Amino acid sequence: MSLAHKFLIISALSLAPSSVSAAEPAARNAKGIGIVFFVLVVLVSLAITYWSARRTKTADEFYRAGGKITGFQNGLAIAGDFMSAATLLGITGLVYMTGFDTIIYILAPLVGMSVIVFLIAEPFRELGRFTITDVVSFRLREQPIRIFSAIASLFVVVLYLVAQLVGAGALIQLLFGLPYIAAVFIIGFLMMIYVVFGGMTATTWVQITKAVILIFALTFMAGAVLARFDFNLTGMYRQVADAHPLGVSVFEPGGLLKDPISTLSLALALVFGFVGLPHVLMRLYTVPNAHEARRSVVYSAGIFGYVNVLIFFIIAFGAYALLADKPEYRDAAGGLLGGSNMVAMHLAEEIGGEAFLGFMAAVAFATILAVVAGLTIAGASAISHDLYAGAIKKGEVSEQAEVHVSKIATVGVSVFAMALAVLFEKQNIAFIASLVFAISASTTFPLLILALYWRGLTTRGAVIGGSLGLVVAVSLIVLGPAVWVGILGAGKPIFPYAYPGIVSIPISFAAIILISLLDKSEDAKISKEKFDRYLLS
Repeated sequence: MSLAHKFLIISALSLAPSSVSAAEPAARNAKGIGIVFFVLVVLVSLAITYWSARRTKTADEFYRAGGKITGFQNGLAIAGDFMSAATLLGITGLVYMTGFDTIIYILAPLVGMSVIVFLIAEPFRELGRFTITDVVSFRLREQPIRIFSAIASLFVVVLYLVAQLVGAGALIQLLFGLPYIAAVFIIGFLMMIYVVFGGMTATTWVQITKAVILIFALTFMAGAVLARFDFNLTGMYRQVADAHPLGVSVFEPGGLLKDPISTLSLALALVFGFVGLPHVLMRLYTVPNAHEARRSVVYSAGIFGYVNVLIFFIIAFGAYALLADKPEYRDAAGGLLGGSNMVAMHLAEEIGGEAFLGFMAAVAFATILAVVAGLTIAGASAISHDLYAGAIKKGEVSEQAEVHVSKIATVGVSVFAMALAVLFEKQNIAFIASLVFAISASTTFPLLILALYWRGLTTRGAVIGGSLGLVVAVSLIVLGPAVWVGILGAGKPIFPYAYPGIVSIPISFAAIILISLLDKSEDAKISKEKFDRYLLS
């Protein structure tokens, strides 16, 4: 398995089945009780939406839940935002297959959360109102920077949304036997309902509910796994080392990441790409003040860390110890039924039978619903608040009109993403996932950090330099092994590394800084004066 395909498992949740027959046992076993839990998840989510709709009247309530979410609640929601089904299925499968190196997918987001706590949360919360673009444009010329920043945010949100929908469609297809298109449209329709009627309040409480269910499910699963080994973790690890093809080296570096440059590039994308994700940063506005914003990220780091410790140290390795010698989980060729992404589901069946398998299927579905709802409201806000209200109307628009446009944008973003998800069903989603983090790390993150901390930033530097970072990131992904070889079928990639961050991130920073330094316009002078006033305030 190439490094690009492994990135796909985590970032895009590519769960396309290797064959229909391989998926049949999981789908058949999960159908009965799984559908019951599935319906319960939908009903609870719709009840939350109905409750939220009665409390969502103004733009402030629609975009940021009126700032009434507590730090702990927002921490659960942020954790729920980032813990997609890839956390449950992708990381489990990747640890199962490759071992220790997968820890990069746990450590990198935690580093990104630390960056948000210490460098981003307070000024972001104080300077903006609803979106990243509010912060970036606080001292730059509003119209061009709002247009560029909103487009960059939309690129990230829509691509991430498409990746999640493709994975979601394949997951529901695997577990419930529904046609792929039907699965995509069910999830797309539900996310539309949550956002259009409930706004950020509904999205937040759906994410909180999902996070609590996920924590409970994984805690139970980890405890059940340990009980199988009499709570002897060392004994479990010995059994894994004896059975795994990598032997004892499954607990050493080198199973997943053998190229130090690609490893560094991946780490840069995961850390800084996370910091620039619009749907995560929007959550800093749902709390009443900057102190609560920092607390919420700290809570989310603790929750995210706890869940991933369970997955990494207990569930994934325990799955190998329990499933490796069970022929009922193997296909005719000896491979795992449904591929490595089904490890968690097979483990659920092994320790809890059909009932727990059905419950875990519903948990996976809940994680998808929460993530796509958060992405959808971020995309809608980029259109309605940044482009329509900010760039086109220049702030001269009523709250009612802005919320109305946002709801129309929600439908538009949802339908567009669903159409792309159907179109890309057979495509290599590693391409889309790589684009998400590369664009975020190479465009949104440099603009954000320089806007907050560098006096010399100018509108010209931000727009031209940011655009260059976007173009370089996309170009290097196309020229790299994931697309040039994996999709286009060329013999050798022009750019040798799967991840462009090690090149595109420095180029973006350098271009923004250099063009800003060369900018001697009156607009550049005004930008510096606004920054000085910001420091004094």
